[in-house]
Amino acid sequence: MGFFDSIPQVTYQGPKCKDPYAFKYYDPERVILGKKMKEHLPFAMAWWHNLCANGRDMFGEGTADKTFGAAPGTMEHAKAKVDAGIEFMKKLGIGYYCFHDVDLVPEDPEDINVTNARLDEISDYILEKTKGTNIKCLWGTANMFNNPRFMNGAGSTNSPEVYCFAAAQIKKALEITVKLGGRGYVFWGGREGYETLLNTDMKLEQENIASLMRMAVDYGRSIGFKGDFLIEPKPKEPMKHQYDFDAATAIGFLRQYGLDKDFKMNIEANHATLAGHTFQHELRVSAMNGMLGSVDANQGDMLLGWDTDEFPFNVYETTLAMYEILKAGGIPGGFNFDSKNRRPSNTFEDMFHGYILGMDTFALGLIKAAEIIEDGRIEKALRDRYASYETTEIGRKIRNHTATLEELAGCAAQMKKPACPESGRQELLEQIMNEVMFG
Repeated sequence: MGFFDSIPQVTYQGPKCKDPYAFKYYDPERVILGKKMKEHLPFAMAWWHNLCANGRDMFGEGTADKTFGAAPGTMEHAKAKVDAGIEFMKKLGIGYYCFHDVDLVPEDPEDINVTNARLDEISDYILEKTKGTNIKCLWGTANMFNNPRFMNGAGSTNSPEVYCFAAAQIKKALEITVKLGGRGYVFWGGREGYETLLNTDMKLEQENIASLMRMAVDYGRSIGFKGDFLIEPKPKEPMKHQYDFDAATAIGFLRQYGLDKDFKMNIEANHATLAGHTFQHELRVSAMNGMLGSVDANQGDMLLGWDTDEFPFNVYETTLAMYEILKAGGIPGGFNFDSKNRRPSNTFEDMFHGYILGMDTFALGLIKAAEIIEDGRIEKALRDRYASYETTEIGRKIRNHTATLEELAGCAAQMKKPACPESGRQELLEQIMNEVMFG
């Protein structure tokens, strides 16, 4: 007997189907712009939200039963989550999962060696249970924000002893990621930041974070990890000032410390909006810097100022996101559903409804983004807006970096005043978006 026997295999049935356990838009074999949908959208299950989170928040206890028939805090429970997760992924056709170390096993409060032994045991169990399937690890990471020792951060801690424990967790999480065939390793600096500068040596903290990342790269490569290291930017929560505020900040940090050759961005939609950006802005910044690595698929509530991690349902947002990703040539990582059911959605059925919603929303976004590209009008308007940089001599000199300040000033003096810039035609482009979305 499985955990989800009452739930049928979820398959593509088309937009007119009313079955709640069917995909309306996610057709894994459908070819879009020369590639199958399942190749455009390598979806992943987030171990922590789907198998661990029970709806508990700062105001109330959990509402969902995620024990899967075993006592929490035991290795039996850890193995039950493996069994449930694999059954869940098979029923949805999801090929990947992502994890933190302490999602997989209970952390021993007294001895990190016990925790590491548990990680060895559970990773063996995962390999055994996924043998003969197409289920693989997308990326792994270490939880260095829950344990009280990380109250002041991991790499940014003021304690060398805590820094050693952060290094130990990263080392083990990297080993498990390699063992499970992970394509990436993520740094989410959940407490890498500060509350007040009165007690903070920002330069020391950032140098120590960079050193920890450099050691991780060196060790990861030494044990055969060939994937991308990833930073997941987040502007606030839990720390008031986080060092990985947004993609541009994180990229600047990586370049400052010579880490940009090994790292890319893992962009989360909800983190983008918390930074005052759009999801597509963060994707564009990452792509134009050659650092678009992977995506955490969710959305936030614009009326709430924290990380709500909702399953994505805004097709405008996923369309614009997939437009950026398609123009960038795709991503080397995947789409991890760092999403959780709302607290009153507390059944196993709701877990499936959340993933069906998210997968269909990104699939429809992919379909519409491809239609925008094939339509061509938005791309033409963009080219036309900047055409004078190609069609005029002075424009070409600016673009190929041969113009001098004196030459440009002389050009301005000869013109006396510039011509009116090409219209941005924003309203027309938004109308085209509506035509593609609903036409």
